[in-house]
Amino acid sequence: MSTLVLSAYVLVWPAIVAGVLFFLVRGFLKDWRQAREEGRPII
Repeated sequence: MSTLVLSAYVLVWPAIVAGVLFFLVRGFLKDWRQAREEGRPII
């Protein structure tokens, strides 16, 4: 049973990280596009 749990953890972890990274990048790109349209720097 512990091998199954460890395997599931190892396989699910990259999917969780990819999901979080997707939302972070999506939010950054949205803010970047909006700043570019308004003619202001993002920083």
